[in-house]
Amino acid sequence: MIIRVVLDTNVTISALFWRGAPYRVVLLAKAKVIQAVYCDEMLAELADKLREKFDFDANHLHATLLQIRQYAERVEISGDLHVIANDPDDDKFVECASVGQAQWIVSGDKHLRDLREYQGIRISTAEDFLTEFSAEQPATDEG
Repeated sequence: MIIRVVLDTNVTISALFWRGAPYRVVLLAKAKVIQAVYCDEMLAELADKLREKFDFDANHLHATLLQIRQYAERVEISGDLHVIANDPDDDKFVECASVGQAQWIVSGDKHLRDLREYQGIRISTAEDFLTEFSAEQPATDEG
């Protein structure tokens, strides 16, 4: 069974600009080793940040969002889930993971990571996800 994962906005942005652990998580999603899951509210937040903080023009923004839509699965959320009291804007990631039947939320956000787990959905940094994901994969015999 393929692991379903929600990537928060800062993980996605980090993957766009740097080649660290967030980038490697996105590569796993692009290769369909894991299934990334998103909702429209997540893409809207990403678009706002890329436009405001990184000066993406309309064409660059469109291309970036299209690429995410190609490797990730879209789910619809209601916006009714409220579990992150310190930053209610982060609730969309938890609800997306819940609706999308994800096993993980990969996040650089302290408010999300402080939750650690929600109804069986693990919440961790990209580095911790990669460590735990690789440890859970069956060994292959290449000899």
